[in-house]
Amino acid sequence: MTADLIHLDGRPVIIGGGLAGLMTALSLAPEPVILITKAPLGEQASSSWAQGGLAAALGNDDDPALHLADTLAAGDGLCDEAAARAIVEAAPEAIAALDRRGVRFDRSGDGRFELGREAAHSRRRIIHAEGDGTGRELMRALIAAVRRSPSITIIEGLEARRLLVEDGAIAGVLAQSNAGIAHFSTGRVVLATGGLGGLFFETTNPMGNFGQGLALAARAGAALADLEFIQFHPTALDGPSRPMQLISEAVRGEGATLVDETGHRFMSDVPGAELAPRDVVARAIWRHLADGHKVFLDARHSLGPRFAARFPSITAFCQASGLDPAAEPLPVKPAVHYHMGGIAVDAAGRSSVPGLWALGEVASTGLHGANRLASNSLTEAVVCAKQVAESLSGSPRTKIRRAKIADLPPLPDASAVRPIVSQSLGLMRDGPALRQAITELLPLAHSNSAAADPALVGLMIAVAALRREESRGGHYRTDFPLPAATARRATVRLDEAFAQARELTETPRPVRKAQS
Repeated sequence: MTADLIHLDGRPVIIGGGLAGLMTALSLAPEPVILITKAPLGEQASSSWAQGGLAAALGNDDDPALHLADTLAAGDGLCDEAAARAIVEAAPEAIAALDRRGVRFDRSGDGRFELGREAAHSRRRIIHAEGDGTGRELMRALIAAVRRSPSITIIEGLEARRLLVEDGAIAGVLAQSNAGIAHFSTGRVVLATGGLGGLFFETTNPMGNFGQGLALAARAGAALADLEFIQFHPTALDGPSRPMQLISEAVRGEGATLVDETGHRFMSDVPGAELAPRDVVARAIWRHLADGHKVFLDARHSLGPRFAARFPSITAFCQASGLDPAAEPLPVKPAVHYHMGGIAVDAAGRSSVPGLWALGEVASTGLHGANRLASNSLTEAVVCAKQVAESLSGSPRTKIRRAKIADLPPLPDASAVRPIVSQSLGLMRDGPALRQAITELLPLAHSNSAAADPALVGLMIAVAALRREESRGGHYRTDFPLPAATARRATVRLDEAFAQARELTETPRPVRKAQS
C-alpha cells in the first residue's frame, strides 16, 4: 500500500466495521466516505457476536418513558438523562430503519415483532433476529448494503494507528497493513472501534479488541469519560475457550434460574432475582464462586426441549463442549462484556477534538451510566449513527494540509498487559491493587513497544478507578463499598492521567479509613 492516497483526500474516514461503523457509512450516503477495518467485514467485530437484541418501546403496554425509567434505574445515577431520553425516543424508528434495510427480525404469526424481556426491563421490549443470532443477522444485512453502496470505499485489513492533529484539530489518519503505512488526509474522522474486552483473560469479546479507539482518541488529546465502568456479563460458559462463549441474558428472560451444585437457587431472595441488573447478578455469582461453590444456569424446566429452537447458536456451542442445555444445567461465571465508559461525546457524537466523532461502545454518550441496561447498546449504535452522520454532513469542509507522518511503534499486542489488568480491574477492586497496576502500566504506556497502546488504555482505566472512591454500578471497590452521596460523571485526558499516575508512583499516599 502506498503512503499517499491523495485521490481520497478530504473524505470522511470511518474507523471500524461493526454495526456503528456500517450504519454511519450508510447514513452518510451519497457523500463519499472511507471505511477502514482491521479485519474483513463481519470478522472480529463484537456486533457479529451479539446474541441479545435491540431494546425499543414497541409493545402495546410500553412507551419510551418506561424505557427511559428502566435505563436510568440500571444506570445507578450516572446516566445523562437528556441523552438517554433522546436515544430511547428514537429507538422505534431505528428498528424501522433496520427493517427497511432488510434485517430479518423475528416475528409472531400475525407479523408483529416478537418481543423478549431481559434483566432490569419492566416490559418485553427486546427485538431479536434468528433467535440468538441478532448480531449475525444485523451484520449480514448491513454488510450487503455497504458493499452495494457506490459512495463507500471499503479498505479491509488496514489497522488505524494514529490520528494526526494540527492546531488542535484532526488532520488525518495513519493506518498500517501488511503492505505498509497508509496516510489519509482528512479533517473528519469517526471512531467506531468497539470495546476493550481483550485486555482481560476472561471476556466474551474478540481478544484483539483492547480499546484501540480509546488509545487513538487519547493520544489525539480527546477527553474520555467514566472509564472505570466495565460491565461483566453474569453468564459466560465456564470452560477453557477464550474468548468465552456468552449465554444470553434472554435465557434468563425466558425463566432459566441460577443454581449451585446442590440445586440451591441462591439469587431467589435478591430483588429481581436472576433478572436483577447485571452488576448485581455478576457480583452475586462471583461471591458464590469465591465461597467455594459452582454456579450453573438451569433452563431444563423453563425451556427444556424448546431450548434449541429458541437459542440455536447457544445450543450449538454447548453441544460442541459436550453439554446439552435442554437436559442439564450449564456451568457459568462472569466475564468482561461491555464498556460503559469511552470517548466523551455530545448529543451529535462530537468529541472534544474538532473533527473527531465517536459512537458505539467506544463512545460515552451518557446513555448507559454506571451499568448498561441490557440490549440498549445495539440500539444506541443505530440511533447515534444517524446523529453522527447529520453532524458530520453539516460540518465545514476545511482544506487540510497533509500532515507530517509520525514514526509508529510495533503493531499493538495486549499479552503483556492482560495479566495486570485482569488482576486489578475485575469485579472487585481495591486501592492497593489499583496502585500496583498503575506502577506496572506506566512504563509500558510510555514505551515504544507493542504493549504501549494497550497499557495506555489500562492505565487510564486504573487511574479513573482509583479516583472513584465509591462503589456504583459496574465499579465496585471493596475498600469503599458504598455509593457516594452524589453521583458524578468524570472525564480525564491523557496528560492528566499520566500526571496522576506519576504522582501516585512517586509520592506515598496516606492510608484512608475505608467505609464501614
